[in-house]
Amino acid sequence: MTLMSHTGTELVTRDQLAEILPPEATDTHKPIAHRFLVDSILESLSFRHINVVKEQYAISQDGMKLFGCLDLETMGDGFRFALGLRNANDRSMRLGLVVGVKILVCDNMAFSGDFEPVLAKHSKHFNLNDALAIGMEAMQRNFKPMADQIQNWRAAQITDGQAKEVIYDAFIRRKLDCPKHLASIVDEEYFEPKYEEFAPRTKYALQNAFTSAFKLLEPVPMFKATASLGEFFH
Repeated sequence: MTLMSHTGTELVTRDQLAEILPPEATDTHKPIAHRFLVDSILESLSFRHINVVKEQYAISQDGMKLFGCLDLETMGDGFRFALGLRNANDRSMRLGLVVGVKILVCDNMAFSGDFEPVLAKHSKHFNLNDALAIGMEAMQRNFKPMADQIQNWRAAQITDGQAKEVIYDAFIRRKLDCPKHLASIVDEEYFEPKYEEFAPRTKYALQNAFTSAFKLLEPVPMFKATASLGEFFH
């Protein structure tokens, strides 16, 4: 998981969230206390026997916005699922959850994952418990398809020529929304991998080469490149 806190936010603990009180509700807007949201998510996960092994949170300076990432105990072969969350009590964005093997949550509003189980306005009719119940059920249903996709990518052997063609299409034909100078880094990461796990010539290893190169980008370009990569390899 990736939680980026850099533009007017600070990292906090879950206990510190309890100190941040939401504004008063209005006829059209129903703020949700950050700690209450996190506790509700954890309770909903626990009800489904999904434990959290790592958690990170960041809040805006005025306390209105919350960003968070939760590493879940739920794993596949060599990977772990993560859940990202965001909340805003100043009407600047909707409450949202994303889940996936790779997620990005950033205080510049970059928010991505493989699946988005919850996205809702803070309206007076919004029921958090109902939304989480439906969202968590959908999330669990998507664990297997996401894991199966990764296994398919791992099993998808490709030739060196095919890998080079993919890199060429991505950067030279500009089918991927990312800077051209990363092409050489992707090439090096794929053909000279640093980790044995990515030594096999597979579509999964090639994807990892792209995401490794994207880590050199600033948050917004990295978000765009990562989102574009998902469509490119779909």
